[in-house]
Amino acid sequence: MENQNRTVVTEFILMGITDHPELQSSLFGLFLLIYLISLVGNLGMIVLTMVDSRLQTPMYFFLRHLATTDLGYSTTVGPKMLTNFIVDQNRISFNLCATQLAFFLLFIACELFILSAMSYDRYVAICKPLFYMVIMSKRLCWVLVVIPYVYCTIVALLITIKIFTLSFCGSNVISHFYCDSLPLLSLVCSNTQEIEVIMLFLSAFNLISSLLLVLVSYLLILIAILRMNSAEGRRKAFSTCGSHLTVVTVFYGTLIFMYMQPKSSHSFDTDKLASVFYTLIIPMLNPLIYSLRNKDVKDALHRTGKKLHSVCF
Repeated sequence: MENQNRTVVTEFILMGITDHPELQSSLFGLFLLIYLISLVGNLGMIVLTMVDSRLQTPMYFFLRHLATTDLGYSTTVGPKMLTNFIVDQNRISFNLCATQLAFFLLFIACELFILSAMSYDRYVAICKPLFYMVIMSKRLCWVLVVIPYVYCTIVALLITIKIFTLSFCGSNVISHFYCDSLPLLSLVCSNTQEIEVIMLFLSAFNLISSLLLVLVSYLLILIAILRMNSAEGRRKAFSTCGSHLTVVTVFYGTLIFMYMQPKSSHSFDTDKLASVFYTLIIPMLNPLIYSLRNKDVKDALHRTGKKLHSVCF
């Protein structure tokens, strides 16, 4: 009987952000613009940190992978969400829904650990500047991104397989604009206790472990800054951390609000607003924050622009 129930649902219908027809065209234009800015900004950051010789440092190595994860989960969600504004029913197949969930979980979890690796990089740069290039070797940088990619792939596959081997029956309407774990679990008619415990444990572990590294790093950075005698040294240290600290605060704050609130207080409408923020707004803001607040990136953009101009003209 359970297998029979599971075969009933072969596709899902995504409700989207709003059910008000008069808002569809305006929201489509707004979110298309946001997604295009995010796409251009993150692709630009990836290319810039690869081609500019002065950006071949550990800091920009991590920034390139941050842009990759931003681009990954915004592209996993964005195009399908935009489709919802121009079709009557935004259908998504069973397998494509599972694929979307897996990639979303992979990239969103990777971003947590890449942000924590970036905070460690800033700690070494400020607290141990003489040993920076020795400690932050190319090998260590690769270890700090490869391990999260492998671990997050395993986590994403585990959660996705667990959810999509449960029995879906009855309604196939997902009260969201993409296939997320909590709205999917609300459609399951079999026991979800095991997967809920797994998701709670992994979400808490990922958030707390990565956030702990960020907090410890910035605590040590703050202590080092307070010990500096030079006001100029303090200003440079704060400037070095400013962009990363802004991104960390916004990203972790949104995720904690989204996933760590009690199940009884969950509202899918509130979750939609939070999801829009961290799936589309944050990936758009990150490259803007790092380009507008970072002199090296602005100089690299200027140099690359001059090279392109000389080649074209």
